[in-house]
Amino acid sequence: MQISESKRLFAHAKNFIPGGVNSPVRAFRAVGGEPIFIKKADGAFIYDEDGNSFIELINSWGPMLLGHNSPLIREAVIRAMEGGTSFGAPTAREVEMAELLVGMVPSLEKVRMVNSGTEATMSAIRVARGYTGRAKFIKMEGHYHGHGDSFLIAAGSGAITMGHPDSPGVTLGTAKDTLLAPFNDLAAIESLVDANKGQIAALILEPVPGNMGLTLPQEGYLKDLREICTREGIVLIFDEVMTGFRLAKGGAQERFGVIPDLTTLGKVIGGGMPVGAYGGKKEIMDFVSPAGPVYQAGTLSGNPIAMAAGLAMLRHLATHPEVYDRLESIGNQLCNGIKGINAKLGLDYTLNQLGSMYSLFFTSKPVTDFESAKNSDTQLFGRYFQSMLKRGVYLAPSQFESLFLSTALTDELIVKVLQAHEESMKEIH
Repeated sequence: MQISESKRLFAHAKNFIPGGVNSPVRAFRAVGGEPIFIKKADGAFIYDEDGNSFIELINSWGPMLLGHNSPLIREAVIRAMEGGTSFGAPTAREVEMAELLVGMVPSLEKVRMVNSGTEATMSAIRVARGYTGRAKFIKMEGHYHGHGDSFLIAAGSGAITMGHPDSPGVTLGTAKDTLLAPFNDLAAIESLVDANKGQIAALILEPVPGNMGLTLPQEGYLKDLREICTREGIVLIFDEVMTGFRLAKGGAQERFGVIPDLTTLGKVIGGGMPVGAYGGKKEIMDFVSPAGPVYQAGTLSGNPIAMAAGLAMLRHLATHPEVYDRLESIGNQLCNGIKGINAKLGLDYTLNQLGSMYSLFFTSKPVTDFESAKNSDTQLFGRYFQSMLKRGVYLAPSQFESLFLSTALTDELIVKVLQAHEESMKEIH
């Protein structure tokens, strides 16, 4: 029997790359089997090295609102590359991008470009500490803000999947300044604030968490956090790396009407290229070097190719609000279909959805925080994942990840996904 090209590549990769992958969730350990290696993607489809095609519901973990290989983005990148790939010096595109971001995201008065969401969150915490003169910050259990040391404490996503919620290499000195609270638990926040009066620089959270599976903020929760932070002089940071420009033109903060002090961005603003950004109130951002004393730098920050891709995407979103209407419609159509099939089959599972993001949890209990997400039957999810893959639908290879839909998902393809879902549910039960 001839070995598949994906299997051959995975075996070969393990000789040179830790675990054979460059990001842990890709290894498929949470779902069994071995990863497929992707050769190309277009529209709603990805294609592996063995020539198989899959309807794909991840969209590079969020940025591909218009589907893969959008001509809009591709042509912008090609045009930019004709002028060079990197300068390490200021460009007009950086200024255009900053002005566009400030005009679209409610909380932004000034913004700094970086190369990833991880860089953005690390930098936001640093400037919040510099601005307030305080050391500690609050994060939510199960919220993932990248792989910075301070954040790998009760982190979500790959940390859960790999079985290492607290990563070795994170020192006790680092951990002591990270205060943990359950999501959607306002009393816990008040207790932390009372116990650490005048010591908390920032409170960071995903306003709509996607890294323990999609989990929604309870009514009034974000507004109450805003009030606590204002009262206590704490910098409120929304990590909108996933939700920025996906849930609305102005992100979750626009959708919920709650304005943070700082916002971190990524994903969509790069149109698929590696990009991140952080920004917010002028008086806070003016603490960033060279305007102020808080140092942060990056040779490739504001890379001209990434800026070109991001500008093409954001300009399109700014002038085509119907994109969001279509994303809402796709999300509702698919999720209502899944709920209907589950009810018909007598299956009581929790499905959380907001717009074009959703997670199907293999538990009958509501999922509102990190602990309730962990009630999910991860082995059953793994069987579901493999069954859907066999039927040509590629999902996130972890129970603890949101799915991200694109406008490339046509009504016909939604029907095919729902057919695969029904057949898979019958197979695994």
